[in-house]
Amino acid sequence: MQLRYRFRLYPTPSQRQALARAFGCARVVFNDGLRLRQEARENGLPYISDGSLSKQVITQAKKTPERAWLGEVSAVVLQQALADLNTAYRNFFASITGKRKGPKVAPPRFRCKRDRRQAIRFTRNARFTITTGGRLRLPKIGDVPVRWSRSLPAEPSSVTVIKDSAGRYFASFVVETGDEPLPETVAEVGIDLGLTHFAVLSDGRKIGNPRFLRRAERRLKKAQQALSRKAKGSANRKKAVVKVARAHARVADARRDFAHKLSTQIIRDNQAVMVEDLAVKGLARTKLAKSVHDAGWGQFTAMLAYKAARYGRTLVRIDRFFPSSKLCSACGTVAESMPLNIRSWTCPCGAAHDRDVNAAINILTAGRAERLNACGGTVRPAA
Repeated sequence: MQLRYRFRLYPTPSQRQALARAFGCARVVFNDGLRLRQEARENGLPYISDGSLSKQVITQAKKTPERAWLGEVSAVVLQQALADLNTAYRNFFASITGKRKGPKVAPPRFRCKRDRRQAIRFTRNARFTITTGGRLRLPKIGDVPVRWSRSLPAEPSSVTVIKDSAGRYFASFVVETGDEPLPETVAEVGIDLGLTHFAVLSDGRKIGNPRFLRRAERRLKKAQQALSRKAKGSANRKKAVVKVARAHARVADARRDFAHKLSTQIIRDNQAVMVEDLAVKGLARTKLAKSVHDAGWGQFTAMLAYKAARYGRTLVRIDRFFPSSKLCSACGTVAESMPLNIRSWTCPCGAAHDRDVNAAINILTAGRAERLNACGGTVRPAA
């Protein structure tokens, strides 16, 4: 399994200039390659192969006065920019021909120097190293200080240097790791995700919704108001833009940290985890869109998936149309309707239910049935 380990970088002013030069060169090579292929298509010419494109926008371009400065950065950075373009084209072609499942992929677009995220990638061919002093040595950039929060489990195959909208620099290492199965346990849990409580577990535990964006709205509002009062093109406006980006970055970091800690705890304590497959994109188009995005359900379930695969746990996704809230977990009766304002209800069989806990129990039962299904068991347990 390939995992990414991200660490904060603190480049010096001269290293920041070198990184900015590398970001710009990679962006120019990507745009030149995209422009050549678009012009070939408009003129009815054949699709330019990857090797021919590399010769035109890198090898031959370095010999011209207009692109001679491409030689100031590592050639691996330029090749990886073209590799990203080729991957984008393959994904687009696979999407329109039906080979790629899921949402349709748009054709590649031109990169802009004002994009919120700038990135370059170094592979093993670039001979990047980690020095004995703990710095990241990058070709034609130098030894960049790194804030190591943990050690890498293996030798990285590549490193991506990222500059985000808040002006922070990160090094993202790709590391090949093996499975690390945890000791087996008999515990299993069903999870019902929501907005009132972020998660309700089948054992009755309720985990509150932190609402990171809602809590930071006042600070974000003041930063945005200060930005709106700055003159366009001024130095103060640039500073205000960075302040707004940093405020949003703090919210995103807090949400990611919460999801990591909660997913790790759930995977560590349970052998099997059952969770509902929510239609997050559909819910994000309703009046609850802001709260849905603030909850970060998709990020949380994605963490559950890769951690379950790595640590030898089982993750079962329940169909989104399964009536978990309307189904009585005691007798199996399905209620005719269950509006969102009803938080507790009583079944005709006499069982009193908390809406969310009942849904979590039903998700756990359905997940167990799906696991039995793969072994030849019954589809649904008897009522």
